[in-house]
Amino acid sequence: MNYVLDNTEVLELSELAETDTKKPEMDKQKKTRTKKRILLKLGSNTLTKETDHISRGKIEDIARQIAQLKDEYEFVLISSGAVAVAKQFVNLEKSGENIDVKQALASIGQPHLMRIFQENFRELGLLTSQCLLSPNDFSREDSRRNIINTINVLVENGYIPIINENDTSSTDAIQFGDNDNLAAQTAALLDVDLFIIATNTHGVYKKGSISAESPETIENVTDLRELQREISTDTKSTHGTGGMQSKVSAAAITQKAKIETWIVNGLADNFITNAINEKVRFTRIEH
Repeated sequence: MNYVLDNTEVLELSELAETDTKKPEMDKQKKTRTKKRILLKLGSNTLTKETDHISRGKIEDIARQIAQLKDEYEFVLISSGAVAVAKQFVNLEKSGENIDVKQALASIGQPHLMRIFQENFRELGLLTSQCLLSPNDFSREDSRRNIINTINVLVENGYIPIINENDTSSTDAIQFGDNDNLAAQTAALLDVDLFIIATNTHGVYKKGSISAESPETIENVTDLRELQREISTDTKSTHGTGGMQSKVSAAAITQKAKIETWIVNGLADNFITNAINEKVRFTRIEH
């Protein structure tokens, strides 16, 4: 199920979000929580700090912030980076940009990525778990219910679920959205309180300010049509496949689900706590 859009299709996507993730039988989950739930999406560019290697320092930075916030917030992570970490260890005989090669690299890199998360989070007393999802999981009622129940059990028992797309059987994240779409669908399904997308900019910049080489962040957004007119459609990150277009498309899903979305600069230290305390510039997409 691929929801990657061009510039004219944001509203159609948000309508799909309502039918796919907001089924009538799903009660509002926020009512039973004692903490606010944040779904944090981490792209490859953030995790590598725009280098060719996964940054243990960045993962430690994320873990440290979660440890600081754990009394008030509970976290679910969506993490890319499996292909990037595999490239640190292996050169496959069949090389290139073919999808099957990337799927193989994802298979090799995923356990390494989870080990890095586990080691760094454990040092701060945080427990992690791995969950692999595919687009088809969101199209079946029993699968949606199982995702919700599993994530809730993990979080209630002090585990931080780290979710990635199952790249062995699905190619959507590899080809298109760098997990942006997966993250938005998961945020809507879990009815989180806040959806944070970590990227390599201070949110979405005004188009004119980019050409003037003085980027100016669009800080508060309610109308995604206006935001669409500001973004460049041909810019993608070094390691990721999404770019700002897929992040705005993801925000259409969460906006329809009445979840606020923040697009923040994940390259900076303390980017979560600084955004919460409004110490940095970022784009806030209101619902």
